[in-house]
Amino acid sequence: MGVKIILNKDHLPLGEEGDVREVARGYARNYLFPKKIAFPYNKTFALLFEKRREEIEARKAEKRKDALSIKEKLEGLGLVITMPAGANGKLYGAVTTQTIIDELEKAGFSIERKRIELPGNSFKSVGKYKITVKLYESAAAEMEITVQAQAIKTETKSASPRPTRRRRGNTEPAETPAPVEPATPVKAPVAE
Repeated sequence: MGVKIILNKDHLPLGEEGDVREVARGYARNYLFPKKIAFPYNKTFALLFEKRREEIEARKAEKRKDALSIKEKLEGLGLVITMPAGANGKLYGAVTTQTIIDELEKAGFSIERKRIELPGNSFKSVGKYKITVKLYESAAAEMEITVQAQAIKTETKSASPRPTRRRRGNTEPAETPAPVEPATPVKAPVAE
């Protein structure tokens, strides 16, 4: 059996500030209440949030407006991601949501990981893909991502002679260098 709560902050899986939801008792008691994300739904808190209703609605309207401007910017932005790939177009890694978040941060956008939806959870080959970025309420941006192959430098190794090794069972002794005689110190003449 659940308990009714009223959200004090926006909390992505549950809703926005001022929303009334029903959640499991343990979730409310152990997580939402201690972090002040929500309060128990009762007359006191219901009146408190009713007084703040205009303020909450003004913030929601501002978020909707911001989401629409971000949507336009994201849809106009074409991301090009360069990754190492083989000759057949398969990537040596994968383009994941974290890769896309890093590229968006370079472009000046700060978007949470859970707001980005990739078809198939990752891209593993070169090509053009469409992703969805959930912004606010029903506002979502459709972005086009181009994954390109990175040119891989191949080093040509010069043919160096390999050292010869003795094989097992080879009874010939290996050549040993001639012993070096220690040099005798030479005394310089002393002028008197």
